[in-house]
Amino acid sequence: MADSSDSVSIDMEALSLGGQEHLVETTYGPVCVAVCGDPDKPALITYPDIALNYMFCFQGLLFCPEASSLLLHNFCIYHISPLGHESLQLGAPLISVDTPLLSADDLADQIVEVLNFFGLGAVMCMGVTAGAYILTLFAMKYRQRVLGLILVSPLCQAPSWSEWLCNKVMSNLLYYYGTCGVVKELLIKRYFSKEVRGNGQLPESDIVQECRRLLCERQSTNVWRFLEAINGRGDLSEGLRKLQCRTLIFIGENSAYHSEAVHMTTKLDRRYGALVEVQGSGSLVSEEQPQAMVIPMEYFLMGYGLYRPTQSVSPRSPLSPTRISPELLSPENMGLKLKPIKTRLAL
Repeated sequence: MADSSDSVSIDMEALSLGGQEHLVETTYGPVCVAVCGDPDKPALITYPDIALNYMFCFQGLLFCPEASSLLLHNFCIYHISPLGHESLQLGAPLISVDTPLLSADDLADQIVEVLNFFGLGAVMCMGVTAGAYILTLFAMKYRQRVLGLILVSPLCQAPSWSEWLCNKVMSNLLYYYGTCGVVKELLIKRYFSKEVRGNGQLPESDIVQECRRLLCERQSTNVWRFLEAINGRGDLSEGLRKLQCRTLIFIGENSAYHSEAVHMTTKLDRRYGALVEVQGSGSLVSEEQPQAMVIPMEYFLMGYGLYRPTQSVSPRSPLSPTRISPELLSPENMGLKLKPIKTRLAL
């Protein structure tokens, strides 16, 4: 681990997700990392989508009792936020427009320095959309440092013309006018399904209202920098077949990136990849319908021997040592047992 003088630590116990935030200096600038859990446990790193941080991207998932007991029982979680996307307790300073822009490759390389700072070896990764792209790129460049990928509405191709144009409009608005109403509407549409966004007859859900509040607090220049990196991303399709780590993909039925997730699944080695479509959800499945992620994650993690049932497991969970065949627990067969499924939750 690097010397403690290389980072700033701030007590965050008062926050709902607990943990402690560190500002880690890297070659590409400082990066915020919130550490939650026992550092002696295996590491799970997370990476959020554009304009979000870990407190919004993964709060719903970690507030789900089954998911929380599953993840915190097995992992120490390291929430990585792009520079300027950290929580307000750390100040989220405005980054000067004169600071060189980072590429997606730079952000992936930055993760290695974060792992080295905390003395971590191979880690499990969980990312949402833009964050899923960064973690996939990281896994392709540093295969020995990744145990597996859990991706929510991931990107893997270069932007289509329509996405590039939409991102360019947002980029220009962010640069010249800040996080204005149009930018917020485009981001809300990116994250959520129509059901929670509301309409003339139905009000917006609480989660969307909270997201609007978060977007108002964001430094627009910081969001612009991350958006520029993602809008300039390359196509990872050809390299996905060589990706040897197991990959679990969640995609909302109503996500704008549904076809992207399906494409990614077809490019992965079918022995190691699985797609779970969550009906009635947008891109941000971890917030809209986090409970739909629990059972697939339980089966996925069993392939690593990481899930150990405890007394806190919900009696509604169908998983117990007496009800799971030994073949399913075999790491060699885990990829074959995970097959594309759909989940339906009552609205």
